[in-house]
Amino acid sequence: METINILVVDDDREIVNAICKLLESEGYKTLKAYDGLDAIDILNQNTVHLIILDIMMPNQDGLTTTMKIRNEKNIPIILLSAKTQESDIVLGLSMGADDYISKPYAPSELLARVKSQTRRYLKLGSYGNISSNEEIITNLGLELNVTKKQLFVDGGAVKLTAKEYKIVNYLMHNLGRVFSAEEIYEHIWNETAYSVENTVMVHIRRIREKIEINPSEPKYLKVVWGIGYKIEKYN
Repeated sequence: METINILVVDDDREIVNAICKLLESEGYKTLKAYDGLDAIDILNQNTVHLIILDIMMPNQDGLTTTMKIRNEKNIPIILLSAKTQESDIVLGLSMGADDYISKPYAPSELLARVKSQTRRYLKLGSYGNISSNEEIITNLGLELNVTKKQLFVDGGAVKLTAKEYKIVNYLMHNLGRVFSAEEIYEHIWNETAYSVENTVMVHIRRIREKIEINPSEPKYLKVVWGIGYKIEKYN
């Protein structure tokens, strides 16, 4: 198996050392940089498969660095930030980042995101090509292989029932669009909707428990109160 090199960029050296130690314990090789300018120099001199990049840094911040990297390379970028507003997340992703983790974060969450991004890059990016016959939908940490009817969350496979899969498939094909419970029911069950809110709600709750880190504060599968349900669009 090819060695995976991860560049960790943060102006806080203790954070860099802690992340590198965590990654190295999982078999990854690490490189260190302490601002955006250092990161660009290291990228130009080394093979890097993933970048973990802090936003707030001196000399050159993470967003500027992301844009410069994205102009030249297709390497996955995970942004780290203490900013947790949805607008901040959307801004980071619009600049070209592949994922966004808010500080503080659990080590297990960081490792899951790293696994997801490196898996996708090695499979679909510069190191390989997926069969042209396979349909893949990606949305931040969600990856739906429509051809194989398989959902991955942060690189891990999720087991769904037939109805749960159909709901996820429907919403993933329409990212950001809100559907009422009646619309979902009629599309999935192929029956006229009549007092179906509880039926749909139960399935939504079960899906959320499988794909969300914190189901009570969902990142992906959201309720738009009084209207319906959607999977938030991130990329």
